[in-house]
Amino acid sequence: MGRVSRVSFLIAGLLFIPAVLFAQFNNNTTSPYSRYGLGDLQPYSLGRSTAMGGASLASRYKMQINAANPASYTSLDSLNFIFEFGLEGKFSNHETETSNMKSNDINFKYFAMSFRITDWMATSLSLTPYSDVGYFVTSVADMENVGNVYTTYYGTGTISNARWGLAIEPIKNISVGVNLNYRFGKLDRNTEVTFADPSFYNVQRYSTLRIRDFGLDLGAQATLPLKNDKSLTFGLVFANSPEYTDFVSDLIQKNLSYGGALDQDTLHSSDEERGELAFPVTLGGGLSLAKENVYEINVDYYHEGWANVDFLGGKSNFLTDLNKFAIGAEWIPDKFSIRSFINRVAYRAGFKYEQTYHTFAGQHINDFGISFGVGLPLYRSNSTLNVSAELGKRGTKEHNLVLEKYAKVNVSVSLHDLWFMQRRIE
Repeated sequence: MGRVSRVSFLIAGLLFIPAVLFAQFNNNTTSPYSRYGLGDLQPYSLGRSTAMGGASLASRYKMQINAANPASYTSLDSLNFIFEFGLEGKFSNHETETSNMKSNDINFKYFAMSFRITDWMATSLSLTPYSDVGYFVTSVADMENVGNVYTTYYGTGTISNARWGLAIEPIKNISVGVNLNYRFGKLDRNTEVTFADPSFYNVQRYSTLRIRDFGLDLGAQATLPLKNDKSLTFGLVFANSPEYTDFVSDLIQKNLSYGGALDQDTLHSSDEERGELAFPVTLGGGLSLAKENVYEINVDYYHEGWANVDFLGGKSNFLTDLNKFAIGAEWIPDKFSIRSFINRVAYRAGFKYEQTYHTFAGQHINDFGISFGVGLPLYRSNSTLNVSAELGKRGTKEHNLVLEKYAKVNVSVSLHDLWFMQRRIE
């Protein structure tokens, strides 16, 4: 491809980067579980792997950006430049023993680009949401001599992850990489207590957590070549409890309205106090069995040690270790078929089971999901339109908790161009 194609890539980047940046400050959740910890943690998989249960830690597919393991960047073709962006729609039904609520969320999901620097070095740049907060919950209590008391909990915000990655292949079939993460964003959590009796003061609390700082995660992949263009790859990722700078502010006030006047008083106020927020030790491993241009089968295990994290001054009773198991597969009938578009399509499916990092009264909040999708080749190019769906459920209605049944639709575009090619004229 020539200069016009490259200009098109740059224009696409200029158009979509602001859109994705804007999207980072819009909520990607309406789950009541996002009230705790850092909210809903977003999955580590992007694009193609979303349809495969998210299993991707050992994947070395040369036509994708796999930010989950920075060692994968060296799998890209030496002449390829890849630009990806994606969006997600989530449709949820939250059920309790007495009520249910439906919600819809549609947002840009991520932006990423990657290319080789040399035959043995590659780099990547991406922007993704790390976690999201978005909830609105009201409870009513009937207190003796007081009447009805209404307590409303609501919060919003996103922590984003801007990532620069670098990978090297020091010897054939061995790759190591590092992601330099810059996490930033603000989470607002608010509580309002109001009384049916107008003679009582209403109370509001407004709390904010803001994060900004750098951290590292590491990755490695080792590939064992097999017969008939098959290979077995082992993948590993690790992060050693990085600490990020945080700023916490808190405001508690009371007010009383009477005769058109407002009597308001501040009970407590603290401006942004600087501190350190420790993230958990992270460890993940995966296996990938692949036959080039035909199939790929991935298996992942992923762990984050949230139970031992000092969260804003101490260990939280609502946080526990996160464990995720995922398996996924892709099959392409005939990638180079001339006559059949159907045979060139990549068919994908996967399953995940996640013990999330939320726990309540000893009840672990689990997340089950099945996914499936296709990779549609774009006309006369190596670019791909990825479409996938995921059906799942999280939580339970027992113990006065919430059961969330959800359906996700993910759409991403992976644009490929040939860069760094020197044209020779005889």
